[in-house]
Amino acid sequence: MKIAYGWGILLVAALSAAGQSNQELKAEIEALKQGQAAILKELAEIKKLLAPRQQPAPEPFRPVELRLDGAHPLGEPSAKVTMVEFTDYQCPFCRRHAQQVLPNIIADYVKTGKVRYLVREFPLTQIHPRAARASEAALCAGDQGRYWEMHAKIFSEQNRLGDEDLVAHAEAIGLDLDRFRGCLEEGRHRARVEADIAAGAKAGVAGTPSFLLGLTDPVDPNKFTATELLQGALPYPQFRAAIEKLLGPR
Repeated sequence: MKIAYGWGILLVAALSAAGQSNQELKAEIEALKQGQAAILKELAEIKKLLAPRQQPAPEPFRPVELRLDGAHPLGEPSAKVTMVEFTDYQCPFCRRHAQQVLPNIIADYVKTGKVRYLVREFPLTQIHPRAARASEAALCAGDQGRYWEMHAKIFSEQNRLGDEDLVAHAEAIGLDLDRFRGCLEEGRHRARVEADIAAGAKAGVAGTPSFLLGLTDPVDPNKFTATELLQGALPYPQFRAAIEKLLGPR
């Protein structure tokens, strides 16, 4: 702006030397001022466009009900707190949770009778094309009482999720292979996986891993009202804080 102003003074001096009238000088100065105003306005618009946009605050989580029929819980039905994980077997963050955080939750809260832990399937099929099939395999293993063994096996072999790989995993954990193959080939649990995805989306789950927590219904353990949503591969202290809050003073 100082450069433009200095140029304006030189212009005035030059015009005066040329014998222009005061009226002509005023017109030239006014045009210069208008040009400067236009430049300032344009710079302000550019600054506004470049400024970081303020993101709207996320809406607070609202309690949501969901059914837990057909799940494979860890822990006692009478546990005060229920925790439901929505997982994707190709998700590296889900693997991290399963291998690094879940063992602590099990040791401190599941085995002590304070928390009942369940998994719902939430394969993100657009980026993880084998995740839904892996979920079906875990549920097929659950038919033989080995859901959690398959859960751990799949995460330990996350890069081997072809159908024959899943059969190999089933053999490694001691399943009846004919029964497992039949379950997988007929897609027995495909509708269940789709229902889990729909239930998770309705509850506000947008990615994996996600966790719903709430108090266990003392009358019907399969009826669950989630009062808190945690999302992401969070460190163990965050889960501990959420669980302790629900357990209350002791």
